[in-house]
Amino acid sequence: WCSGMPLSDSQTLYLAIATGVVLVALIFALWLRRRRRQREPDARLRAVAEDLLANFLLPDGDDGEIHIEFAALTADGVLVVDIKRVSGHVFGSDAMQDWTVIGERRRFTFANPQPALYDRIAAVRRLLPDVPVDGYVVFTPGADFSKGLPAQTLLLDELIERLAGRRREAGSAPENYRAGWDQLRHEAVAAQLGQLMKQG
Repeated sequence: WCSGMPLSDSQTLYLAIATGVVLVALIFALWLRRRRRQREPDARLRAVAEDLLANFLLPDGDDGEIHIEFAALTADGVLVVDIKRVSGHVFGSDAMQDWTVIGERRRFTFANPQPALYDRIAAVRRLLPDVPVDGYVVFTPGADFSKGLPAQTLLLDELIERLAGRRREAGSAPENYRAGWDQLRHEAVAAQLGQLMKQG
């Protein structure tokens, strides 16, 4: 082919088929990548919340700072969301210090995530005393709580369904919630700038 000889009919057909297969594989890979991104918690939360802040710091009330993974503005107030990406059977309760995950190939434990969530909710409430603030530890698909979900714990699909339903029912957040949200955003930016200045 490289010598400048014309391609035979069979070679032309083979080249056309090979090109088609490569194009189909490329299109499928791009579609799969886009679908995975859409299924990520960040994208799914953005689709159902009125607004979303991700990965920011707030004052913790003790001259320190606390990390917030997600905060969502909803018609009911501000929702703090901690995401746990685990796959397998999860065994945990309000009273247990450590929760256990038993997957197909491994078993591991992690600290009960509820106390950290309560600290994050408290930090947001301190800043927004006039706005309802709630929160959940949210597990991605693949987590199975066969013994039931502990307090302030949800599966991602359930949270998305709840938020979508409330948005359809209640519409937009009231103005005072929006004003509180703007204050939260301002505090998040200020804390981030403070961190940058300390590092510099």
